Order: sequence, then structure tokens, then C-alpha cells
Amino acid sequence: MPHPLEPAITELWNDRGQQDRNGTTAPEPVIEALELLDQGEVRVAETIDGEVVVHEWLKLAILLFFSATPNEREQVGPFEIVDKVPLKTDLQMAGVRSLPGAIARWGSFIEAGAVLMPSFVNIGARVGAGTMIDTWATVGSCAQVGRNVHISGGVGLGGVLEPPQAAPVIIEDEAFVGSRSMVTEGARVGHGAMLGAGVILNPSIPVIDAATGDEVGRGVVPPWCLVISATRPKEYPGGTFGLPCALIIKHFEDGERHDKAALNEVLRTHGAAL
Repeated sequence: MPHPLEPAITELWNDRGQQDRNGTTAPEPVIEALELLDQGEVRVAETIDGEVVVHEWLKLAILLFFSATPNEREQVGPFEIVDKVPLKTDLQMAGVRSLPGAIARWGSFIEAGAVLMPSFVNIGARVGAGTMIDTWATVGSCAQVGRNVHISGGVGLGGVLEPPQAAPVIIEDEAFVGSRSMVTEGARVGHGAMLGAGVILNPSIPVIDAATGDEVGRGVVPPWCLVISATRPKEYPGGTFGLPCALIIKHFEDGERHDKAALNEVLRTHGAAL
């Protein structure tokens, strides 16, 4: 069933060419939609019966907010901020641990029990309970990160606002994303899956099972498996070159968790790093 705000947002989007762009505030339905995102009462995307469902009207609301809102100056200690989107507030009341250097924009939702190291969480994104966003990691606009996830240092989760129909990045519950990995353009990491360091995942990257050599999909890592960065050979007129792929080197039982020593042993066996 459509949300009660959806028709108003859709009408504003369809009439956006007629709107006064010299105003000082976004229309009330847009503000209401972003407040709902900020409080976690709605979300841009979710997985239902294994399929990603994108609530496009919420992405339209974000775009409308940007087009209708002027930049404003804010002084935070020695830092000058000039932006359309204010910072998120009341993190302590929400039960979120936020270290110096952590930035979360209004319109993102951080669930109680999450930990933000010096990192960046953009508007429309969602971070679940028990999840750590580690140092210098980026959670891009509208990216959806589940509960009990570890997003390691320097990871980039790509954002998506335009085109409105594009799917955001989704990292499902209990997943692990190794340091310096890049997950972009609507790629998806399944429940309990683990990515080693430096994995590049987007819809053009094949995910290959090392045990069979079969391609199991593109840009989607299945649940409960361990994936590392690898290459596959491809012939070109100028020679044979290695193109990137994501390689599944181990399958876990559903719910199986490994301590760090055991996981590192698996990765060392395959010459990879976490």
C-alpha cells in the first residue's frame, strides 16, 4: 500500500519545473518525508522475499529537498560547514556511539547500538543496530546496511539518487566488508557474507564460485560465503588481460560464524587478506 505522503511527493516531482527555486525552505511534504527517513520510520530500499524493493518516492523527496534548499553556513568548533543538509543530532539519545570525526547527515537513520568511527553516512542511508562503520568508511546516499555488520576501514559503499529508478547498495545483516573494498551501483552483499580486503563489487563484476568455476551472478554476493578479489583472463587483440571478479572461496553453514583466527587461516590459505 502506498505511503500517504507518496502522492504529494510524486505531484511535487512532476511539477518541479514550475516551482520557485528562490524559496528558503522545501515544501512541507518533502520535510515530512525526510523526517521519517531520519527517524527510521521509512526506508529507501529493503529486501522482501529475496527481492530488492526500492521506494522511489523517498529518493524523489531527497532530490526535491536539494533543489529547493539553499546552502547555509554552520560553525562547528573550528570547522565551517556550508551545505544544504544539516548534521544529524541527538545521537546520544538515540543510543548511537559516535567518535570524533564521524559525520552523519540529517535524513540518514542510525539505529541504537550502532558505532560510528570517524566516517561519513550520507542522506537516505540506513545503518542497523550493532553495526560498526569503521574509520574513513563511507556509507553513500540511500545505501542500506543491516544489523551486526562490520564495514571495515576505508570501505566505500556507493550512493545513488539519480536516476531515481536505480537500486541502492544493500549490505544485509551479519555481513562483513573487508578494508578498502568498494561496493557500488546497487550491488548487494548477502546475509552473513564476508568480503576480504579490496573486493570491488558492482553490477558488472562477476561473482564466481572457486569450487566449480561457475558464475553465480553479477554484483550480488550470496549469503554465508567468503569472497576475495581475483581476476579472470580475457583475450583482446592486444593480448590476454586479467579482468576483476569476486571469487567465492568458502561456503559457511547458515548462521555459522568464525573467529578471527579461523577466518584469517582461510584467507592465508588462499593468499588473501582481510
